[in-house]
Amino acid sequence: MIILKSGRDLDTMRAAGSIAGTVLSEIAAFIRPGISTLEVDEYAAQRISFYGSRSAFLGYRKYPCHTCISVNDQVVHGVAGDRMLVFGDIVSVDVGVVYNGFIGDTATTVSVGGCGVLGQRLMDVTEKSLYAGIAQAVSGNRITDISRAIQSFVESNGFSVVREFVGHGVGRSVHEDPQIPNYVDSRCNQKLRSGMTLAIEPMVNAGQAGVKILKDGWTAVTQDGSLSAHFEHTVLVTGGEPEILTWPAKEPSALKG
Repeated sequence: MIILKSGRDLDTMRAAGSIAGTVLSEIAAFIRPGISTLEVDEYAAQRISFYGSRSAFLGYRKYPCHTCISVNDQVVHGVAGDRMLVFGDIVSVDVGVVYNGFIGDTATTVSVGGCGVLGQRLMDVTEKSLYAGIAQAVSGNRITDISRAIQSFVESNGFSVVREFVGHGVGRSVHEDPQIPNYVDSRCNQKLRSGMTLAIEPMVNAGQAGVKILKDGWTAVTQDGSLSAHFEHTVLVTGGEPEILTWPAKEPSALKG
């Protein structure tokens, strides 16, 4: 069932999204060579709490961390630990927060002090594919319009779209209907309506699309060992230009709950 959000719902979702975006930008600035992924997750937990929210991921289906931190060939759902970040890594960070009962969900991929040409191009293409998809999130369009825009842009640049994980509706729950594949799937072709809130999130591999899950039961990695990138925004469908709900706040101090 697709849940359309009321004006009051959206006011809270804007606040949740702004917190998520702000925390994500702070994490991106915190990442540097010589720190562990656990240190990144602990820093994220502090910032989430600072803004009067809590992690939407910790404990969800027994997930053990506050954020998902995925390095290099790790696609999504990376579990924080003692792995040290080194110069040249690319790191995908997925942040979900709960604020007053609603969720903001956003992700980015950053380099650790810099990276190679391939890694940078992969990040650029993945981020641009996200905005290509968002541009199609207009009332009257269909989910396949979002999917097609992402897939076409990614594949025209020589990269691969992950099939096993997709975008989704978001609101009071981390995952709501509808599913939003980053590739065209005729089974996911609902018409978009004003008031829908969507987590659009292309996951893109530099090599082949296939992934596998590590023994921790969470971390997805590319089957061929190639690099992967992940970008995400929570978006409101309107009759006109889509509204991105997960921009970081211009004055972060105003968010403190």
